[in-house]
Amino acid sequence: MLVSWNWLNGLVSIPASLEEVAEKLTLTGCEVEAITRPCERLSGVRVAQVIALEPHSRKNSLRVASLNYGEGAAVCVTAATNLKIGDLVPYGPSGAVLADGTVLGERDFDGVVSQGMMLSADEIGLPDIADESGILRLPSDAPVGKDVKKYLRLDDAVLDISITPNRGDLLSALGIAREVYALFPDVVGRKNFKNRSNEGMEWPVNFRSISLEDEGCRCYLLGLATDVKIEPSPLPIRILLSLMGMRPISNIVDATNLTMLLMGQPLHAFDLDRLPENEITVRSATPEEKIITLDGKERVLDPLDILITSGGSAIGIAGVMGGENTEICETTRNVVIESANFDAIRVSRTSRRLGLNSEAAFRYSRGVDPELVYPAMAYVISLLKKWGAATTEWEVLEATTGSISGREVVLTREKLNKLLLWDDLQESSQILGRLGIREVSKEKENMRIFKIPSYRPDISIEEDLIEEVARIRGYNDMPSRLPQKMSHPGERGAWTELQAGLRQIALARGYIEVVTYSFLSPSYIKLLRLPEDDERAHPFVLSNPLSADLSAMRTLMLPGLINALASSLRSGWREAVRLFELGRVFLRDSESDAGKKEVERLAGLIYPGRDIRNVYKECLVEDFMSVKSDVEAFLQSRGVNYILRLGAEPFGHGGQTAEICIGNEKVGYIARLKPSLEKELDMGSPIYAFEISLDPLIEDVHPLFCENPPYPAVHRDISLLVPENKEGKTVEDEIRSAAGSLLWNLRLFDVYKGHGVPEGSRSLAFSLAYRDMKRTLSDEEVDAVHNRVREEMASKGYTLR
Repeated sequence: MLVSWNWLNGLVSIPASLEEVAEKLTLTGCEVEAITRPCERLSGVRVAQVIALEPHSRKNSLRVASLNYGEGAAVCVTAATNLKIGDLVPYGPSGAVLADGTVLGERDFDGVVSQGMMLSADEIGLPDIADESGILRLPSDAPVGKDVKKYLRLDDAVLDISITPNRGDLLSALGIAREVYALFPDVVGRKNFKNRSNEGMEWPVNFRSISLEDEGCRCYLLGLATDVKIEPSPLPIRILLSLMGMRPISNIVDATNLTMLLMGQPLHAFDLDRLPENEITVRSATPEEKIITLDGKERVLDPLDILITSGGSAIGIAGVMGGENTEICETTRNVVIESANFDAIRVSRTSRRLGLNSEAAFRYSRGVDPELVYPAMAYVISLLKKWGAATTEWEVLEATTGSISGREVVLTREKLNKLLLWDDLQESSQILGRLGIREVSKEKENMRIFKIPSYRPDISIEEDLIEEVARIRGYNDMPSRLPQKMSHPGERGAWTELQAGLRQIALARGYIEVVTYSFLSPSYIKLLRLPEDDERAHPFVLSNPLSADLSAMRTLMLPGLINALASSLRSGWREAVRLFELGRVFLRDSESDAGKKEVERLAGLIYPGRDIRNVYKECLVEDFMSVKSDVEAFLQSRGVNYILRLGAEPFGHGGQTAEICIGNEKVGYIARLKPSLEKELDMGSPIYAFEISLDPLIEDVHPLFCENPPYPAVHRDISLLVPENKEGKTVEDEIRSAAGSLLWNLRLFDVYKGHGVPEGSRSLAFSLAYRDMKRTLSDEEVDAVHNRVREEMASKGYTLR
């Protein structure tokens, strides 16, 4: 929010310097990010009158002007064609300084010496205030010889103030003035504004009605200006608008913009003669309805957008931008001016979806005072009348959907003292009063009731009032105290505990935590070869993304980790990389009411490095089994029963991809990326990745302890030839089933393929431990059970070795 210091002083008399005001505003929540002086360097420029104007004797493109600038006469050579005798212009004599720091002198133009120069708007430092090409012509009442900087009030400073989203009331010069009025008790208000302007003559046109069919519009006013003369607004107004960050356009548009900057109430002007019909209807848009806005772009709407229509045709998007079909132009002669209040959430949604962050939408999205529609209409009509821009003696038409209910909030001495260690209700009432929060009742000695003004929707409870008192009185004035001792330590939630435990394991195993964007480029779908029937191939696409590379919500964590790795490699990193991330993916879910589900995940990416040379050769190089051991460490720390079995991923290397299952549910994967994908990424080394859903791990499983078995185990081995594609876990389950309750432990201790083993088979050797908790087993008992296991394995087609 840009605010002119001179304008602010015109609204309230401030007994403090600019720097003091900026500091106090910053300390109380209105951070002044910068103070600029656009015309600070400009000096020595005078108001001069053109008393003669002749062609240059040798240059047809130049003219020679004789000037009177109060202190004498001067001659200037110019190429500008917009001048005539009698014009008043800004003149910089020799020694004057332009806004960009250029020092003027004399210059010879083919025998004619130009003594300084006449200035354009650009040379003054405000190029947008020009209403024509060439030299800036000043008003006819400008005093000859007067310092232009003082005459045009260019010795101004502009405060760039950061406004928090809950303080929409500060998005205006009056809002900032109200804040300054509260901060400095000696400040005196200078201006009062008329609240309503609904008296006037009946309209000279048969305007049928204003219809409010959408509850997103609470109040809609329509003013009329006839016999309009479209021309530039007065020069001081153009200068003020330019300082406040808005480009002057014409007197009608500038009047609405100036009113918005002053009061915070957006306004819009329609060309009455270009309305499809003499009526206005505010309604919801129909699906796929279209409108061409003032920026010349076609916008596709949806039913949550609020439209301003006439004769059924859209003429504006409520609170966002007007339509091109009713734009004010040079031929406009009759204008209707809209002052209305629209629902903040609806306007915000429309603005973000369409990517239209106009000044009006910026204010409506943060909440505009519903009572501003009346004074804003009165003020804009007074401006047009004052400038002689139109006939404005017409009544204001009005339509509302209900009255605005006031709010009252109680302030007690007890709560005030508890939070601020200070309990002066009388001074608190004075502080709140200067903010416009009036005391309406004093029912008890220790309690006050305050009426909250409509421009402060952020105040609804007692703590809000106390915050206002504290920030205006000054946080630095509050007494210091040590925090009270907590009765018991705080507890971390289950999710926080889970993530902390997994993070501790990952860091201990050499991983580095990263945090990547939840937004990705949709190109990752093609990169990772995700097929159409994969739910991860259909991400949610943002309606208003920061960029094309951040336009889709991630459906898996891997792309972000790949991007993080690629960034490290581009910076010259050559060694091994182990990354992990705890985050969330966003998937479509037709079974939920919201149509989506958000899943917490743990993901990792392992990269052996471009240079894997080491004294221990291959034994320390990352591979699929080392990554598998990391994943098992995460799962075992949670005490869950998991299974790792051969799996497939669109981006996973065949034979080096496993799916992680808990029960019958797949909860993640381990994979080496496909060689074709690794080649496309050009990383120079294999890449391993894993991803685990955290939902099955959230339950905290505690270990069970039991007495050490008092009787020894009896060990037997079994070696089997099994098909190469047979999972070891399946064979283990079959052995356990055959062995029965006496089997205490089963361990795979050898896997062999090679000489003596048929093609397509492999040898698996298991150690079986038999034990009974109540007695010592005999060899005969163990042999009987073990022989049964061997027989059942043979019956399943396995060859015993």
